[in-house]
Amino acid sequence: MHDIRFIRENPQAFDAGLALRGLAPLADSILADDANARASQHKLQELLAERNDASKAIGQAKAAKDEARAAELMEKVGALKEAIPALEVQSKEQNEAISAILASLPNLPAEDVPLGADENDNVEVKRWGTPRNPEGAKEHFDIGPALGLDFESAQAVSGARFVYLRGQIARLNRALGQFMLDTHTERFGYQEVAPPVLVRDEAVFGTAQLPKFAEDLFQTTDGRWLIPTAEVSLTNLVREQIIEPATLPQRFTALTLCFRSEAGAAGKDTRGLIRQHQFDKVEMVSITTPEESDAEHERMTGAAEAILEALELPYRRMLLCTGDMGFSARKTYDLEVWLPGQNKYREISSCSNCGDFQARRMNARYKPEGSKTTRFLHTLNGSGLAVGRTLVAVLENHQNEDGSVTVPAALRPYMGGLEVLRP
Repeated sequence: MHDIRFIRENPQAFDAGLALRGLAPLADSILADDANARASQHKLQELLAERNDASKAIGQAKAAKDEARAAELMEKVGALKEAIPALEVQSKEQNEAISAILASLPNLPAEDVPLGADENDNVEVKRWGTPRNPEGAKEHFDIGPALGLDFESAQAVSGARFVYLRGQIARLNRALGQFMLDTHTERFGYQEVAPPVLVRDEAVFGTAQLPKFAEDLFQTTDGRWLIPTAEVSLTNLVREQIIEPATLPQRFTALTLCFRSEAGAAGKDTRGLIRQHQFDKVEMVSITTPEESDAEHERMTGAAEAILEALELPYRRMLLCTGDMGFSARKTYDLEVWLPGQNKYREISSCSNCGDFQARRMNARYKPEGSKTTRFLHTLNGSGLAVGRTLVAVLENHQNEDGSVTVPAALRPYMGGLEVLRP
């Protein structure tokens, strides 16, 4: 959500930020609507004041036994009572229309975000590990079935983009999630949370999946939404609150099922685990002050990178350009893991600093020490990691010629000491 006061004071900067997002200038139109809304509100306040003054004067006139004056004032109050409700409705509709416009616009990019149209303009800022490229490297959906990856049964039960994980590969998937949670809580100080996966409209609006991305979500018959990411549940822990500065930063992590309709993904990654309707993901969320959010963004991205490094998975960090960032983000790093079977890097984590964009939608604030006024918090979120995609990366990077897969050393304590998955 954008701050109307910022637009009033910085219309050119606002339009410049929209232009980086590929949008036409809107400041003049928004400010014209704002002026009309403020004029209606001012007129409404005037009429309410007149009604109150006239009501008091009626009592004074009656006390003075001036019935003519009292009748005149009563007629005026009656006319005001007829005019005020219509103006209240008009003012409410004008303000709601402005809020709807502001809620429909993406966050403005940070100053150091590179200009670009799409993923081809993203900038690589770091690379770790040496990509393996063994001759005859297989993709995970060719390696997995002999290890317990069962797409056929899921197709019969649920349709496309679902999977059964069975036996040793199910245990590997569970080990990955537990390892990620332990790393984030024990090494990086995130608080583990087991959150709801069904949420109300307000929660999904707060993190900006609604209204723009409704078609990407699954909704229940009673109007709740299945979360597309635990970012929704975790970030909304501070909605409608004024947080004590001494408790900041607040850091949360959760391993949850996530659900996405994959609207618009027809023909993309139709085989395998890369793009599923239901998947496990470990999410990180940080709540902090504006002064600390940039450093927190680097820290969060480093926590996700630590998982990849511990699992011996080569990756690169990409700074997303203006044309490839998500709706809520002001700056995003994507981590792309090397997949030998595809002979390319694929996204496995996205870590974003949303600034105060989500906090405004949630009305999440804090009061700086010594200040009489509150400020909006900054929110950040990141995958740490998408478990299914990490499973893909482990299978492909640690595959052996005989069809077995070596279990990374970091996961062996979670696998009962098992060192190799065998067909």
